[in-house]
Amino acid sequence: EVQLVESGGGSVQAGGSLRLSCAASGFTSDDYSIGWFRQVPGNQREGVSCIRRRSSSTYSAGSVKGRFTISVDRAKNTVYLQMNSLKPEDTAVYYCAAALDGRLWHDCHFSDMNYWGKGTLVTVST
Repeated sequence: EVQLVESGGGSVQAGGSLRLSCAASGFTSDDYSIGWFRQVPGNQREGVSCIRRRSSSTYSAGSVKGRFTISVDRAKNTVYLQMNSLKPEDTAVYYCAAALDGRLWHDCHFSDMNYWGKGTLVTVST
């Protein structure tokens, strides 16, 4: 069974950095899409950044380009989201999610994901 376990959330001041980790297990193929989504109460879940595990092709939302970087450590089966220059509007619960189809990384849409982690809260204060 696929499991995704997030870690690394917390509180930081604007301009600071955090790194989120997602430990993935249970996949029977090395070609899947995995990424980070975030949600603020009352809003739809937003695709932040996704990566194709086999090729490391990446997608990032316009709102985080140049500030957030997604990467994968294949040996550890762990996906990271390095978040720099954080802004108060980045405050949200961040979820790791995966789709069994490796081609879905470029859409990075929540409705395509098959598996979800429990989420980790990121709070950015002014």
